[in-house]
Amino acid sequence: MFKNFLLLRYLKSLIYNSVAELRLYYLNKMNGSVPHIVQYQGSKRNLAPQILPYFPQRFNRLIEPFAGMAAITIAVSRLNKAQLYRLNDLNTPLVSVLEEAINNPQRLLDDYTRVWSEQLTFNEGSVAHYYKVRDDFNSGNQCAANMLYLLARCVKGSVRYSGNGQFNQSPDKRRKGVSPANLSKNIFRISSYLKNRTEFSSIDYREVLQMAQPGDIVYMDPPYQGVCATRDNRYFSGIDYNEFVESLEDLNRRGIDYIISYDGSCGDKQYGNDLPNDLGLRKVMLNAGLSSQALLLGKKEVTFEALYLSANLQDVVQPTVHNQLLFT
Repeated sequence: MFKNFLLLRYLKSLIYNSVAELRLYYLNKMNGSVPHIVQYQGSKRNLAPQILPYFPQRFNRLIEPFAGMAAITIAVSRLNKAQLYRLNDLNTPLVSVLEEAINNPQRLLDDYTRVWSEQLTFNEGSVAHYYKVRDDFNSGNQCAANMLYLLARCVKGSVRYSGNGQFNQSPDKRRKGVSPANLSKNIFRISSYLKNRTEFSSIDYREVLQMAQPGDIVYMDPPYQGVCATRDNRYFSGIDYNEFVESLEDLNRRGIDYIISYDGSCGDKQYGNDLPNDLGLRKVMLNAGLSSQALLLGKKEVTFEALYLSANLQDVVQPTVHNQLLFT
């Protein structure tokens, strides 16, 4: 059986002998669109066609310890690459949104429609309604519909909490958030991909990594320094760099395959430290497009995000030219 798997992998490498061809394949396969629940800052939805060529054609389970809005899981399930999925995030209300969208899409749609519609007739206006929902959320009503509405209405779809754990992101006054009609189009598709195949948790990422078994793929998009220079170089947001490296070393020892979205660059600036060479990872640079911040300053600087591949995944595709050239 293992020999058949290797033969199949070899045959596919003959058919898709470059990352560029695979990227085109996935763009066509996805019809240029990965469904999403709501816009979310840092989402890898737009990079999914560049990331998916580095996944095996078929595998047992996809694990996301830092799921966010689960863009890669949704893209992978859209192509039915994995049999099972685990979504984890320390932000428990985010996980509640994912669980409701996947397991109870009609209930989430009904609850969201009620919250979203209230802003249209709220006496003090839709912005005041946002603050009312935010206060309700911070008082303990952290239901999926409230979290989803705050994400849909807040600036840049960016989750932000104060030091004492209060959601404090401001509303985007230019828009009222995704409409129930558009939400409906996406969440029922997502549910059809993932319902009865997905487990959910909101625990430390290291506990999730201990659940991984050979045959699984772990995709990690940790809260990292990325392409902004506003965070301490020594740490992720609440994640110690050295502890993270130790977790990767443990995955290597146990023979677990993994992919990491990590550091990046913009123009001539490099953000984040490279992961250690002794992990045996391959680093690929993905073109994330023109930097919106640079454009505001009148500059045309391209943002690149790094993708790290564990040893067993480095032969899934064989690029024929340099990756940066492929993705420009």
